[in-house]
Amino acid sequence: MQTITTTDALAAFCAKAKTEAYVTVDTEFLRERTYWSKLCLVQMALPGKEGEAVLVDPLAEGLSLEPMYDLFRHEATVKVFHAARQDLEIFFTEAGVFPIPLFDTQVAAMVCGFGEQVGYETLVRKIARQSLDKTSRFTDWSRRPLTEAQKTYAIADVTHLRVIYEFLSKELQKSGREAWVEEEEAILLNPETYITRPEEAWLRVKTRTTSGRFLAIVRELARFREGYAQNKNIPRSRIFKDDALLELASTKPTTMDELGKSRLLLREARRGDIAEGILQAVKEGLAVPPEAMPQVEGEDQQLQVNTALADLLRVLLKAKSEETGVAAKLIASSSDLDRIAAGKRDVPALTGWRMDVFGRDALRLAKGEIALTAAGGSVRVVVV
Repeated sequence: MQTITTTDALAAFCAKAKTEAYVTVDTEFLRERTYWSKLCLVQMALPGKEGEAVLVDPLAEGLSLEPMYDLFRHEATVKVFHAARQDLEIFFTEAGVFPIPLFDTQVAAMVCGFGEQVGYETLVRKIARQSLDKTSRFTDWSRRPLTEAQKTYAIADVTHLRVIYEFLSKELQKSGREAWVEEEEAILLNPETYITRPEEAWLRVKTRTTSGRFLAIVRELARFREGYAQNKNIPRSRIFKDDALLELASTKPTTMDELGKSRLLLREARRGDIAEGILQAVKEGLAVPPEAMPQVEGEDQQLQVNTALADLLRVLLKAKSEETGVAAKLIASSSDLDRIAAGKRDVPALTGWRMDVFGRDALRLAKGEIALTAAGGSVRVVVV
């Protein structure tokens, strides 16, 4: 296998890829010690059993990835990934580019009856009839030189992907479900999927407390932590974890002495710019006027859910999943079902291909126009 370490070699490979119908792509990266993923390796392979497969070393001195990004913009060649979200986040963050057109084999597999969030190893076994050596999965991809075991592991992530893509692509064509996959991939290609705004970081902090003042402090602490993590490129947990954040929102320290009494705060956060940032965030949270305080009680928590209908919708979803071979989780979430059972209609499960597969009968069930009956080991829809 070839390891590309120069821009000219990468440009030559990408020029060849532009003449092909598709190219398979994968990455290896590290994120344990950073906020932003550190791209350590890119693997690509061209069609055919003997199609050229290469490793691209983005850590090589002087190497520019622009030829690859230019390939990503080349719409005549499909870019094939498995579980593309993290890969796409790296490319969007690094260069503001998405690989278009995209084909995600994990999404396609969920539509083609392989279950929920099926792993690459499973598809290799079931479709390519091969096995993978995963012993190098958790190695340090930033260290050089790469071992032969690492290279063999990495290249397998794109060579078997060729067989998987061709199989799933044909299955989608036969079933007429290409548009379903494209709907899901549109989310992956939306910049909003990857933009993390510090002012919205508090929404990811789980708390049962509904006090507006408490939530105002949570919001300011989360805002500070997210912005600090982004600027310093360190994991947010290295600054302080969620349990410490909630403790601080509860104790409301206003001095260094009070901050030092925290049970959950890391030692590094009790001094310096982190400590000062915490105290400033608490101060700002305490100063928020009542009308500007956040509310954790989202609409979903105030819903009047018809629990009997919600249970019936879950049965209907299971039946539709088995009937179509599409993973239930992809069709509708538990939140979707509860919202429908509460009379809400602005629900993802009631849009696009989901409406045809599940939504229309879900609405009929909610209106009492159909019923469900058990027939042997399956569930059937009966018109009332």
